[in-house]
Amino acid sequence: MFFTTPTDGTRLAYEDYGTGPAIVFVAGAMLNTDMWEYQIPFFAERGYRCIALDRRGHGRSDRPRGGYDLDTTVADLAALLEHLDLTEVTLVGHSTGGVEAARYLARHGESRVARVAFVSAMLPFLEFTDDNPGGAPVAVLEDMLRRIRADRPKWLARQSQLYFAEQWGNEVSPEQSDLTYRQCLSTAPWATLKIQEAVFHADSREAVRAITIPALIVHGDADFSAPIDMTGRRTAELMPSATYREYPAGGHGLYVTHAEQLNADLLEFIKA
Repeated sequence: MFFTTPTDGTRLAYEDYGTGPAIVFVAGAMLNTDMWEYQIPFFAERGYRCIALDRRGHGRSDRPRGGYDLDTTVADLAALLEHLDLTEVTLVGHSTGGVEAARYLARHGESRVARVAFVSAMLPFLEFTDDNPGGAPVAVLEDMLRRIRADRPKWLARQSQLYFAEQWGNEVSPEQSDLTYRQCLSTAPWATLKIQEAVFHADSREAVRAITIPALIVHGDADFSAPIDMTGRRTAELMPSATYREYPAGGHGLYVTHAEQLNADLLEFIKA
């Protein structure tokens, strides 16, 4: 299914399965709706309506020349919720999708959203600044962008070797790793660059502190892409009322390696 954004007329793809209370899944950067194949059937078969969006430049959505800043991608998410007139939503954001979920709540309010789950989220702030000494220096971003520009497939292949933290005992088939790699490779190269840059500079600390609805934070302690001391644990400190789940030996791809545990934790959170 598709809808057109009111901001710039970009045609975005989304999928909608099941009936019941709505869960909106927001994918990580370079991934699309297919990443949720171990979550959507689980929840749709238990009486939930599952909706997932292909971010602009991703999956089956258009590849416009611009709009890869977070304000625009969050406006796209808001347009989807309005297009479907969704209320009492559970937002589930993975990685960059977690940043977008937090910014959505800050910019568009909590009137349509009942609860939010952050899975391996790139929150609250990745960049080193005087008041964020736990962040990474901008040289880290510059080196990453240089590698992407020089040989994006090679950079993605290296990332995929660490994505599931297989060195910590997580068993993932070569076919699953290849599937994830090909999903990321299918994303528009320009979108890959611009979104990585936007997320690195995104200061979501105030947005996180301002959340008043129930929240769940799930993070693996072996996450290479979003190191837990920089992200998950710091997010939990800013949200003392949130439910925090830390997965030993979990990497960035928890939705695959720890799908059973993640689904159980999400279901418990939603029912509560």
